[in-house]
Amino acid sequence: MIETPGVLLTVLAFALVIGPLVFIHEMGHYLAGRWFGVKAEAFSIGFGREIAGWTDKRGTRWKIAWLPLGGYVRFAGDMNPASQPTAEWLALPAEERRQTFQAKPVWQRAIIVAAGPFVNFVLAILILAAFALAYGDARTPSVVGQAIPGTAAATAGLRAGDRVTALGGREMTTFEDMVRFVKIRAGERVRVDYVRGGTPATVEAVIGTQEQRDRFGNVYRVGLLGIAPAAPVIEPVGVLEAPVVAVQRTGDIVGMMVETIGQIISGRRSVKELGGPLSIAKVSGEQITLGADAFVFLIALVSINLGFINLLPVPMLDGGHLLFYAIEAVRRKPVAPEAVEWAYRGGLVAVLALMLLVTFNDLGNFGLWRQLAGLIG
Repeated sequence: MIETPGVLLTVLAFALVIGPLVFIHEMGHYLAGRWFGVKAEAFSIGFGREIAGWTDKRGTRWKIAWLPLGGYVRFAGDMNPASQPTAEWLALPAEERRQTFQAKPVWQRAIIVAAGPFVNFVLAILILAAFALAYGDARTPSVVGQAIPGTAAATAGLRAGDRVTALGGREMTTFEDMVRFVKIRAGERVRVDYVRGGTPATVEAVIGTQEQRDRFGNVYRVGLLGIAPAAPVIEPVGVLEAPVVAVQRTGDIVGMMVETIGQIISGRRSVKELGGPLSIAKVSGEQITLGADAFVFLIALVSINLGFINLLPVPMLDGGHLLFYAIEAVRRKPVAPEAVEWAYRGGLVAVLALMLLVTFNDLGNFGLWRQLAGLIG
């Protein structure tokens, strides 16, 4: 039975995911800036017209805007998107100029910019560490419990008791490693290295494609090798080990994201699989109906996504700033303002184009284009 959350619950869930994550991200920038003595003029959750706010004793305007799809911290001296010194900045009194973002050395500016994505990763690690403490860590060995008939594993001749040591040249130590590798490689031919009776062997296999439908009616195409695990192993995790497990899981998730992007760039995966805010809202509504655990885990995933995306070396994103700071550190002088301006214009166009693409995909996934085609036909 398909259980679809209502619009109000979906909107509420989306706000509960995006609002706190944006706040935490921007708070990372704010706290790092404050640590280095940079004055923050405004701290906004959302874009557009302010609907509520107040000014603190340091002169920072804290506000909530009507479009809750992001947020920002505006530091003193941010007179253009690239935070470049301008004639207006040079005209400031010396005391005010010392409190501006541009007045700080490049390493401090880099830390301030990197602090936003950093706290997103920290939040995700804390959540995943709590899950590890509560539920333990899955460490089922990469041993074939059964090669399911009719699947790639059976066709390749794998048998119960074989220990898979590598897939596509990548080392596999647990069954979970295999699942993560296979899941995003539907239809790909891979080399399977395994050990049978103490003897190493190698075989080629074409990963199958399986369509999975969840309780909400969403259909997913995932890779399937066809290996059933041996007896599952869930090991308890202590307080000191939990952060280590969480960092490893965060690394696994980031690795899958990098590989997925690479597959899209290389054409092995369709750009139609890219989703945007509407998809996040839809999934948020669905996960909140599954309970607190599912919803909190989604928050961790979105937090990792937010941190990762912001570190991409695209002008307008934090990663774009960090790229220019790296160049400045090497050259020992800032990049020419004209070059930065053109780069940021290009970055803005790229970000807007991506937003249009993912919104188009989201509306297609919601069936809007099929409905319009039916009306026209």
